[in-house]
Amino acid sequence: MPNFVFLWTDIALFAMVAAVIFYAWRVSRSETARATWARVARSTPAMSSAVVLLFFVVVGLLDSVHFQPRLPSAPDAPPNAPVVYSPKVVSLLDTLLDDTALTHQEKTYSSPLAYRQFTKETMLQEGGEPYRDFPRLRFGGAHLDDPEAQWLADVSQRASLGLAGGLGVALVLMSVVVALIARSRRKREIHASWSMVALDVCRGQTDIPWRAMFMTALAMCLVLGVVFGLATGYHVMGTDQTGNDVLWRALKSVRTAWVIGTLTTVAMLPPALFFGIAAGYFKGWVDDVIQYIYTTLTAIPGVLLIAAAVLMMQVYIDTHPDLFPTSAERADLRLFLLCMILGLTGWAGLCRLLRAEALKLRELEYVQAARAFGISHFAVMVRHLLPNVMHIVLITVVLEFSSLVLYEAVLSYLGIGVDPTMNSFGTMIDNSRLEMSRDPMIWWNLLAAFVFMLALVLSANLFADGVRDAFDPRSQSFRPARRSRLLAMLNKGST
Repeated sequence: MPNFVFLWTDIALFAMVAAVIFYAWRVSRSETARATWARVARSTPAMSSAVVLLFFVVVGLLDSVHFQPRLPSAPDAPPNAPVVYSPKVVSLLDTLLDDTALTHQEKTYSSPLAYRQFTKETMLQEGGEPYRDFPRLRFGGAHLDDPEAQWLADVSQRASLGLAGGLGVALVLMSVVVALIARSRRKREIHASWSMVALDVCRGQTDIPWRAMFMTALAMCLVLGVVFGLATGYHVMGTDQTGNDVLWRALKSVRTAWVIGTLTTVAMLPPALFFGIAAGYFKGWVDDVIQYIYTTLTAIPGVLLIAAAVLMMQVYIDTHPDLFPTSAERADLRLFLLCMILGLTGWAGLCRLLRAEALKLRELEYVQAARAFGISHFAVMVRHLLPNVMHIVLITVVLEFSSLVLYEAVLSYLGIGVDPTMNSFGTMIDNSRLEMSRDPMIWWNLLAAFVFMLALVLSANLFADGVRDAFDPRSQSFRPARRSRLLAMLNKGST
């Protein structure tokens, strides 16, 4: 059995997963919350983006299970010899991808789907005569005896097999989901067979946009099938300067993006909730002091404040190397503290929103009645104000996620982000600065970071729009009004 390693960010991520499961359980017991989330489920862009986000969540969680593999015992070792573990910490995602080219390291740069190195090297012929040529890669295309003649057929075959595998997985998933929908309908005493449900899904005659979700899942399965089919023999998106697979680095960066986007929002919630509700509820000098605090905080340039905090943190880590047995633990602590710094310096915006909402809520009858009955201020804020501002918190948290993912890329580009040894979109973009100025240019590192970050941020934004439309009552009242004005204008124009 391997030796499991629990990093700070691993514990935080799985704690948040448990919190999400608990929240889903609470939603299932509340009719109002179910109705609100049902509006999110009826949004086609939100549910299609949720399918994409689910893939990134699975990748992030698989990369958050860390352990040290157990090394085999020596041939002459006694039976009671102590177990020896590898000093290298790997994740469950690394183990699952161990048979692909993603985890195999080359010597230096190689272009996507290449079988030769990107740069020339001086090699020796059989007679000892030196010559310069592009050497063969250690893993990419190493199975080809005559790569010039076999490469195109081999790539086509692997891509076709991957495409067929992706199509098969997609069909199985769709069949299982349709069967579950039919079973759910039969529980509600609705006569529904598998074929009837499948026909409704194909026609788009369902409350939840299953057709759009299935089309998104089918596209993803086909793309992933082709990519992993090719990854069995080639580096699909090439390798970087140190020979690491670029696609593997992009997949590992997904976890860093999740950690930055989620832990930072969690870190900003306590000060934003406490100061925002207190300022709106007490008003007077309490409101003045809190406004002075967050006005002063926002007046300081954010990048300079974060840079100062990160540099002090780095000095502490460098002067206490005995506290971190492995480089993974050191890099993880820096990532964890970076999230705390970003959260504790970025709560002012949410605090302003909560203050404005608390100013409105404190004048309502049920709050004044609670105060008239002698209920303490703390109880009024916790029981009557906090539950009624949670929709603002939820909307802000979802909307802030994509902004923080992009912010991490900027900070890492400036050299004050995550540890340079940790994979992230920011470090990939930072490394590609010099690569883009080379001749010939090396573009695949930047392209991989761009594609993955675009997919993650775009899907998060679309899902956040769906959540905001469902939870924000002003947007619900605005849309019918806007629609009615448009209809009135059209009718006026026709007459």
